[in-house]
Amino acid sequence: MGKYTLPEMPYAYDALEPHIDARTMEIHHTKHHQTYTDKLNAALENCPSEIQNKDILDILSEISKVPEAQRGAVNFNGGGFDNHRLFWNNMKPNGGGEPGGAIADAISASFGNFAAFKEKFSSTTAVIQGSGWGWLVYNPTSKKVEYKSMPNQDSPRTLGLIPLLGCDVWEHAYYLKYQNKRPDYITSWWNVVNWDEVENRFSKVK
Repeated sequence: MGKYTLPEMPYAYDALEPHIDARTMEIHHTKHHQTYTDKLNAALENCPSEIQNKDILDILSEISKVPEAQRGAVNFNGGGFDNHRLFWNNMKPNGGGEPGGAIADAISASFGNFAAFKEKFSSTTAVIQGSGWGWLVYNPTSKKVEYKSMPNQDSPRTLGLIPLLGCDVWEHAYYLKYQNKRPDYITSWWNVVNWDEVENRFSKVK
């Protein structure tokens, strides 16, 4: 099997300041994301070749096919690996604002308007118990975008949902700058959202 490797960051660690500080970004990427990558590889080594030869997106989408002894580790670390790949690209310097194009229309169709979506996303993500993620996802069944919170590193893919925009609310994503003020972190995070990337993902799945 080919081993997964830590993806390079698409910008410098300090590029998202003052909203997300450089030290947090560096630790988050080089320590936490690296650990998920390493532990995913270790878990897959103990899986049958038919699992090893699949892409992680397919593995997560069919997580029940992973042998029970390795399923928890693959779900957690595979989710952590993929979630963070999305997360880095979800953000960019001088991001934020409101989306345009098809994703803006889809958000309005599902939530009423962008302001209502942003309020639901922020308020619901802020109160996730423990660690987890808030997601804007595409549901292939309803053919609509939806909000979904997920615990720990569970991927929306395990529920048949396609992640478009995710906010990491594990404490390691914000604690150095925001301490226990998760809502402040989420408010600031909106200033770095990369809507072009979200639109690009949406265009491939709708």
